[in-house]
This record gives sequence, structure tokens and C-alpha cells, in this order.
Amino acid sequence: MELLSSCCNNVTFLGIFLTVFVLLLDFMKRRKTWNRYPPGPSSIPFLGNMLQVDFRQPLVSFKQMSKKYGDVYSLQFCWTNVVVLNGFKVMKQALVIKSEDIADRPPFPIYEHLGLKKNCEGVIIARYGNGWKEQRRFSLSTLRNFGLGKKSVEERIVEEAGFLCSVFESKEGQPFDVHYLINSALSNVICSMVFGERFEYDDKKLLRLIYLFEAEMKAESCLTAQLINVVPAIKYIPGVGKSVFKHLEDILQFIKDIVEEHKATRDPTQQRDFIDAYLDEIEKVKGEPETSFSERNLLLTTLDLFAAGTETTSTTLRWALLFMILHPDIQSKVHEEIDKVIGRDRRPVMGDQVDMPFTNAVIHETQRCGDVLPIGLPHMTYRDAEIQGYFIPKGTTIFTNLSSVLKDETCWENANQFYPEHFLDAEGKFVKREAFMPFSAGRRVCLGEQLARMELFIFFTTFMQCFSFHVPDNQPRPRADPFYAVTLSPYPYQLCAKPR
Repeated sequence: MELLSSCCNNVTFLGIFLTVFVLLLDFMKRRKTWNRYPPGPSSIPFLGNMLQVDFRQPLVSFKQMSKKYGDVYSLQFCWTNVVVLNGFKVMKQALVIKSEDIADRPPFPIYEHLGLKKNCEGVIIARYGNGWKEQRRFSLSTLRNFGLGKKSVEERIVEEAGFLCSVFESKEGQPFDVHYLINSALSNVICSMVFGERFEYDDKKLLRLIYLFEAEMKAESCLTAQLINVVPAIKYIPGVGKSVFKHLEDILQFIKDIVEEHKATRDPTQQRDFIDAYLDEIEKVKGEPETSFSERNLLLTTLDLFAAGTETTSTTLRWALLFMILHPDIQSKVHEEIDKVIGRDRRPVMGDQVDMPFTNAVIHETQRCGDVLPIGLPHMTYRDAEIQGYFIPKGTTIFTNLSSVLKDETCWENANQFYPEHFLDAEGKFVKREAFMPFSAGRRVCLGEQLARMELFIFFTTFMQCFSFHVPDNQPRPRADPFYAVTLSPYPYQLCAKPR
């Protein structure tokens, strides 16, 4: 009996010791010993502040916290230190003046199951270093060789906009949803550069790729994905990680199949597209130990280019058409300017932009008000940094709340309204605004910015040249609030396109 009692006492003592040890370890992991570290809410053991952020509406949580703790504040996601940056002044200092200080990326455990733990370069999720610089430099120069910034890509965009308008016209004024049609058209532009082909809008291969991208973005925005990123062991729990990983695996397999087709049919003397150029580069640097060019990184870079060149731009165009049917007076002014500058007999081109200040202002205001990529991917401090007087140590995860810049009430007269006059002076001329940062800024500025600007102007102006858009009869007014899934997109809506 005494032996049993002694064993129970030992087990109790061991349990208390382990509990105290684990709590002490957690406290040591979460405590901050740095002077001038940003303030933030109190955290709870192990989870930190994870339960204080609504991952379905993170912008709401971030805004509430900024009111209490200021434009630079800290959070704790389990044992990961996070600093959230808000407002134009803070973002200008961080992204522009001290760009390299926060140019790194934190690890993304949700991707590690694919075998992408080391030398995972690409151009979006890669850590900051020589490999990332090599991949970004090659991607930009190769896309330029295939027409980026040149007349050839502009002609492709003009042609694709014409194809899309033909589909709009085939609806004969009946209500329809533009979502997958616009996604297909924008996908075709980047597909022609990266894959060397375009698809019909009802092509099952293209529609599957678009579906997988959207499903993956929704999966990555959920709480489960965020928990996996801060507590990677969670992904080994049966069934937990499957919903997060499945779509990304399917996307990479889709790209891998296209790469295999290219390898089987390529002519070494002729480059058809980006994939051919990358395969040639792999051959050229074969044997160099420090190279970042590999078939694994070809898959990742191709994935990144497709994501950068499709999703955000297509979502912005959907916002543009929604704003036009919600603001018919603004739509009429766009029609008037198009008729005056371009007329009805030729397609819009980039050269028209300088003579169309109101249309240009509407597009910029769509980007500002639509706020498509409100947070973007996390940054990480590449070295110790000081922002707004706060000390942020190397290795800290940084969230750049770009939405707080695009909706900064100290920078925009009507920050929460669709107001194209934000980009017009008293004489009606277009003006640039320093707080306009939809593509982010600095070292990690969006790779597809130049292509996106061209696509937005040509597609939108072509739509407006050809059609008047309105809310279908007997249908309620569409919602103007956004749906969050990494991007902010409109809720599904229908419109009618009446040929002009």
C-alpha cells in the first residue's frame, strides 16, 4: 500500500514538474526582452494571440488593434513573433526607405510537404537572397523577351479583350456572371507567355486550373493553414492538412504535366515560351553548385508567374464592372471620354491612356477601393530594423496592412467611398497619389505590376467602349462589400451587357 502511495506521489510530482516546465518554456518563448519593441495585446499560453484575430476578417481585427496600440504593434502567433504595420507613413518608411530590412520571407510550412524545404526559390515565397534575386531577374528579362512591355504583348491583350467582348455580346443582353469569363481571358494572356498557348473559355483544362487556384487561395486563408504555419506538427494529424494541401499538389501536377510536354516536344534551337527558356537555362548552368535553376524551381516560378499575372487583375476587373453598375453616372462619364478620344471604330491601346484622365482615374480608384490584396504575403526582417522608433529584431514576421494605406483617412478625402476624383486635380487632369500602393512597394513589389497595368486599361476601356452595363431587371442591387480569401473579391453577381 505504501509502495502504491509512493508511486502515485511520484507520478503527481512528475506531472506537476512537467506542467511547470512546459509553462515556463512557453513563458520564455513568448517574453520580449528587447527595448522599444512594439506594444500589443496580452497573449495566452501556447496560442499567443491566435484567438484574437478573426482569420475570416483579419482586416477588422487589425483595424481594431491599431486603434488601441497604434500603427505599429506586435502579436504572438504561438511562438512566432509578428509585427503588423499600418498606415501610409509607416508603410512608406518600411517598404520604401527601409525596403531591404524587411525583404525576407518567413518559412511557409504549408508548402514543405511538397519537398520544398531547401533552396525553394521561385519569385514570391522565396527567402531573400541570391537565389531569389537570380529567379526574379531571369523571370523579368525572359518575360520581356516574350513581349512584356512591348507592342507584341499589348497586341495579345487587345486581341484577348476582343474575344471576351464577343462572348459578352453572345449573351444578347441576358444576365450573366463575368467571373470565369474574365478569369479565362486574363489567364490566356499569361498562358500565352508562359505555356505558349491560349485556351477557349470553355476549355476544361483551363477551367480546372482556374478552379484550383481559387480553391487553394480559400484554403490558405483559413485558420487551419495559419496554425500549420506556426505549429507545423499539426499537419501530421490525420485529415487536418489534406484540405490545405490537396489543391496546391494538383496545381503543381498540372504545371508538371505541361513541363513534361515541353520537354518531349522542344526544339533546342527555338524558344516558344517561358518554360522553354527556363529549361534551356537549366541545361546552361548544369553542374554549377550554387545555381537556383532546377525543375523544382521551374514549377514554383511558373506557379508564381501565373498567380501574379491572373488572380489579382481579374478580380480588379470584376470590381470595376461592379462599380460601374452601382454608379451609372460614373459609367456615363467613362463612355463620354471614350467616345471623344477613341470613338467606336478602333480598339483602345495604351497610347490612349494619357488622353483619358477620367477613365484612368476610375481604374486607379477601382484598385484603391477594391483593395484586392489587402495584406499580401508576410515579410520577415532580413536584419534588425527600426520602424517609427520601434526596434524589430531580425527574423520577425511582418504583416504589411496595405488596406490601411489605401483606406488611410489622412491621405484620401473619401477613403471609404468609390470616388474617382481622388486621382483628378481641379482641372480634371490625372494625378498620381503617393499613398496608392495596390502592388506593394520596395524589393517585394509585385512582379506582374507592368502587365497588370496594361491589362486593366485595355480590358476595362474595351468593355466600356463596346457595352453599357446595368443591374438585371428584377434582381436586387449587388453587394458592394468584399469576400476575403487572401484577396478581397466581390460576392457573386450578375449583370447585363447592352451593346452600344
